[in-house]
Amino acid sequence: MANRITKYALEKKAEDVIIMDLRKLTSMTDYFVIMTGGSDLQVRAISDAVVQGMKKEFGKPWHQEGRENLQWVLLDYVDVVAHVFRKDTREFYGLERLWGDAKIIKVEG
Repeated sequence: MANRITKYALEKKAEDVIIMDLRKLTSMTDYFVIMTGGSDLQVRAISDAVVQGMKKEFGKPWHQEGRENLQWVLLDYVDVVAHVFRKDTREFYGLERLWGDAKIIKVEG
């Protein structure tokens, strides 16, 4: 599921895409997929592409947040949570630092 999310995100030119393996750290989810969009429009395009692509294979996200202001869109698929950030917002919240013990896989386009 995380790999499918990255595929759809990269189709819309998402940047700095990583997969964080959280299975040994928490029971709330197995993976985070974190990515950056260069503008509000790109954040919307990335999140829309993920939702549309995933709908075909896995259904709608269980929960969505942030589509109003497009600084941080969260798409919760229970086992995988996708985070689509604007660059400054990603740096401010620093999920990579907060979950620093997680195994991180950098995804290249």
